[in-house]
Amino acid sequence: MKPYNLLSVGFIAVAAVSAYTFERLDKENAVLLVVDEQVGLSQLVRDYTPTEFRNNMLAHAALGKLFNLPTILTTSAETGPNGPLPKEITQMYPTIEATGKKQMIVAGITTDVCTTFLALSLREAGYSVWANTDASGTFTANLAADANRRMEQAGVHLMGMFGITMDLMRDWRNTPGLPQVLPFLDQYLPAYGITARAHAGAITNGTLVPGEAELV
Repeated sequence: MKPYNLLSVGFIAVAAVSAYTFERLDKENAVLLVVDEQVGLSQLVRDYTPTEFRNNMLAHAALGKLFNLPTILTTSAETGPNGPLPKEITQMYPTIEATGKKQMIVAGITTDVCTTFLALSLREAGYSVWANTDASGTFTANLAADANRRMEQAGVHLMGMFGITMDLMRDWRNTPGLPQVLPFLDQYLPAYGITARAHAGAITNGTLVPGEAELV
């Protein structure tokens, strides 16, 4: 390749990077979609342990309650082996509303079908889409990677529950903020809950043991 061609490629790459716009999630313009997270289908998920995926699935659904997001629940053939939605989810949302908002937060079973097909359809229709990769599961990690790559190429934002939560909240001083989000994280992200509990315990105990002061 000639030198001027290399320079041209470099300029094109810089232009592509500079054209990127960081689109933030806006709780006033977002809708949560819980797609076919059915008790029968959850047995197909192999890229998470059953305990992890159940927690992630419930956490995804609970985002709607935490941030007061319009929430849409879907099922496929729930009278057959796919089964109903978990009662913990249906009890969160006794009624469902449609909205005119433009940002869609999606998770479903399976990643390569429910999440991907809906995400691509929404992108084609002009929506901004965030796929919650924590709460979307499938048969293997390879299938999940293929599906995520396909969505990403279509402009779908791939994020986990913690990133989505923080983007919706923006600032611990907002509402919902620290008083509402910290208990949510304690329930669904125990690693952060342990951090908060350790801090609370230290403040409550109110003393440092020998050697501890040198650590901060």
